[in-house]
Amino acid sequence: MVDVLDNKRAATRFRILVQIAERQPAVSQGEIAEEVGVTSQAVSEYIRELVDDDLVEKEGRSRYRVTPEGVDWLFRAADDVRRFADHVTGDVLGAMSEAAYIATDDIEEGETVTLSVQNGLLHASPSDDGPATGVATTDADAGTDVGVTSFEGVMDLSPGSVTVLQVPAVRSGGSDVVDSSVIADHCESSDLVVAAGVEAVVACRQVDADPTVAFAAAEVASEGAERGLQVTTVATTDEVGRVTDTLRDSDISYEVLEI
Repeated sequence: MVDVLDNKRAATRFRILVQIAERQPAVSQGEIAEEVGVTSQAVSEYIRELVDDDLVEKEGRSRYRVTPEGVDWLFRAADDVRRFADHVTGDVLGAMSEAAYIATDDIEEGETVTLSVQNGLLHASPSDDGPATGVATTDADAGTDVGVTSFEGVMDLSPGSVTVLQVPAVRSGGSDVVDSSVIADHCESSDLVVAAGVEAVVACRQVDADPTVAFAAAEVASEGAERGLQVTTVATTDEVGRVTDTLRDSDISYEVLEI
């Protein structure tokens, strides 16, 4: 394994080889020196070593090219850097980060909590036996917000889906020509109801199913499904395409029904 983070010399060697790869075949040692932060003499010495190690070949005055062995070395070194960066961002910083959850019961600072998603919102319960756990950073009464850090595991969350009910535009009859019973049934069985377009809002209100939101419906439906909710989106014909485009881009399962 090539550990370019082991010491400053290995890191400098890596950076110089990257610079040669970017600039080849015409390589200015002065420009590399300025970019890396060492002297031109140091760059010359590093290049000589890279040539001796068959990682770089010299083609003429100030002309160098990275060899296949050098390319392989760069790939392995880059993998080392990437793994280290993943460790820092995922394991180290991820464990140090803090997020807010809703306390299901009274929680004390320092207590291990089980993490879950309920009705699309993050919840924390005083327990250490769940698939995902953390440590409370604050005291909290049941129903209030609690800080959580030191995350471990993965929350058990099944993705939701979206049913899009297509309502004709007003020029084609609007809410007057829809099957209200279909809207009522879907809205009643859904965790979240959103509407896109005036005709869609009116169609929902006619069955006493006032939508949670009447704008940005596509984005809200997508995020709701990502949080495990079953979402009904009532949308006018003019809005359906924008809604489904957003759902496809987010890889959300959905179906469209004309009513």
